[in-house]
Amino acid sequence: MTEDNELDPLARLRASDPAADVEPSEGFVAGVVARATADEDETAPVSDLAAARRRRRRPLWRPLVAVAASIAIVGGAGFAIGTTTGAGTTLAGGAAAPISLQGGGSSGSGAQVPNAGSAEGRVASGAASDLAARYRFGRNSFTASGLSADAGTAKAYTFDARSASDVKTVTALATALGITTTPQLTNGSWTAGPQDGSAPSLTVGLDGTLSFYYANQKLYPSPCVTTDSNGDTAEPCVANTPALPAQDAAVAALRSLITAAGRDPGTFEYTSETADGALTRTAQAWPVVDGQRVDQAWSVELTTEGVASASGFLAPIVGLGDYPVVSAQQAFERLSDPRFGAQVTAMPLAARAEAGDVSTDPVPPTDTGAAEPPATQPPAAPRAGTPLSWPIHRVHIVSARLGLASQWQPDGSVLVVPAYELTDSDGGTWSVVAVADAKLDFSTQ
Repeated sequence: MTEDNELDPLARLRASDPAADVEPSEGFVAGVVARATADEDETAPVSDLAAARRRRRRPLWRPLVAVAASIAIVGGAGFAIGTTTGAGTTLAGGAAAPISLQGGGSSGSGAQVPNAGSAEGRVASGAASDLAARYRFGRNSFTASGLSADAGTAKAYTFDARSASDVKTVTALATALGITTTPQLTNGSWTAGPQDGSAPSLTVGLDGTLSFYYANQKLYPSPCVTTDSNGDTAEPCVANTPALPAQDAAVAALRSLITAAGRDPGTFEYTSETADGALTRTAQAWPVVDGQRVDQAWSVELTTEGVASASGFLAPIVGLGDYPVVSAQQAFERLSDPRFGAQVTAMPLAARAEAGDVSTDPVPPTDTGAAEPPATQPPAAPRAGTPLSWPIHRVHIVSARLGLASQWQPDGSVLVVPAYELTDSDGGTWSVVAVADAKLDFSTQ
């Protein structure tokens, strides 16, 4: 992790991938080349981990233009999902939504908007990028009314990774996933099963949450490509895709994994949210602490044949006692303090609708007018003294909720600390750490 990307949640997610640095086993590349150049009926190609990681990321990250149009929380396991197959299922019931201190899809600064000079940027220009730009860090003028001025204390927690980093815990999880080989601690992680994608495998990273990732590539439905009458590639399809398992089955599989890892499944809240057209049924398990979901979740992808992938964390959450917290009014003032910054976690629904986010519309918008004619010349040069455009987005905060959010320490450990979610008059939400200055270490790295 470098100084340039240390606050980028996408970079942090990739850096925390326990399989990110896995190298192919000896002879694997040569074997794949040999299979690819052999006759088709000799043997089937072996999947590699790079393909697994691409499949794993695909449902988690929307295309850049969609992010610009609709900001969603993307924490350890925050899913940005459009149309879903079936309603979400909540079994533990009623816990408050997680709060993220990482911002909505960028380094604490709202949405990322493509470079306006690039082709991608030109496609994303217009209402979507304009609205996203309004919600970026800076260029915001904050006001508030009706917020409490009472400070106090709140409980904080941490992930105790070392207490679960042992062969017994990892073996129990591996066994529940059908892996019979004894886990080995090598190259900074626990591993069980072959790491080249040729068979089910489990990797547990030695990070602050003891995060794990399991994949069984053979259970993913086989993709195929169709061609039209001209022989050109048409829409992708799936050959012999079985029906998706029931939501309850995916949740039950997740509960079983949590139990096998020695955790209490009753301390989690479960949802099943599966994107329309998905090839697997997904379920999520959110740890609940003091009635609040923590923004680090377990997840599973289930097929009718079994678990295709699973991820989560093995470290238990333990208490750290009470911390002093600022008042809601002081939290609002932190939004304009450059030491804290304004973390936008959700764009108002009205703004998303204005930007054309179809996931909020019951009927997709239709084209009611002719397309803009193509430009015939560049814009005219500004005249001398032309004012510099510097738009300000005015935000009026009307309410505050005190909850919990995870925070990574420089040594890699992870705290779960008091944080405020501030809601503005348009329905957008912003987050800021609630811990008082006396318990914040402002020293530079």
